[in-house]
Amino acid sequence: MNRKNLLLLSSSRVGSTEYLAHALPMIQDHLVNDGNRIKELLFIPYAGVTMSNDEYTTKVQDALAEINIIVKGIHTFEDPIAAINNAEAIAIGGGNTFNLLSELYRNKLIEPIQENVANGMKYIGWSAGSNVAGMSIRTTNDMPIIEPPSFNALGLINVQLNPHYTDYNPPGHNGETREERLTEFMVLNPTTPIIGIVEGTALKVVNESITLIGPDDGFVFNNSIKNKVKANTQVNYLL
Repeated sequence: MNRKNLLLLSSSRVGSTEYLAHALPMIQDHLVNDGNRIKELLFIPYAGVTMSNDEYTTKVQDALAEINIIVKGIHTFEDPIAAINNAEAIAIGGGNTFNLLSELYRNKLIEPIQENVANGMKYIGWSAGSNVAGMSIRTTNDMPIIEPPSFNALGLINVQLNPHYTDYNPPGHNGETREERLTEFMVLNPTTPIIGIVEGTALKVVNESITLIGPDDGFVFNNSIKNKVKANTQVNYLL
């Protein structure tokens, strides 16, 4: 039986808000298991290339202190696989998606995360941490600063994800827009859907149900067609 329960946030901030401040209600609601509140979160900081694992973990701990969550970095455990196996909930933060996936492979965490999520372990991701929950990282916005063993990601849901999605095109910008890049992907992968998650919103995945939550609409790209998804609407047809 598949018992997956995911919260996939587009971003750690909205506009000028404090780090994870907009997401605290969603995170607090997510960290409830059979009526009991989960109080400890295992954090995977591998995407934070420009800060140390300790610094990144402290940053997340400071942000979640308001909702009384204890955050422990996976790098502080002698056996990271055992840490995953013993966790009630994990969170993977944003940063560089290529480095994140590379480190997940290097530490042999892909299968342990997949198995534990399927068995009910709660998963929270934002930005890169949401990206790797999809089938692959081929729709990330990030620069490939390192080559992971594969672009295949955790595959917790059978879609591609594009956090931070925006269709804004700055005046005078002559490079490809986000939408044009996703269109290129669809040309080569016409049967693979992509969900564009805009700032301030998230995907809530419970078993085989996917719901866009938050104040704004999102977008689904499929078969070279872009469709708007209203806030608080399910997109189960993509699975």
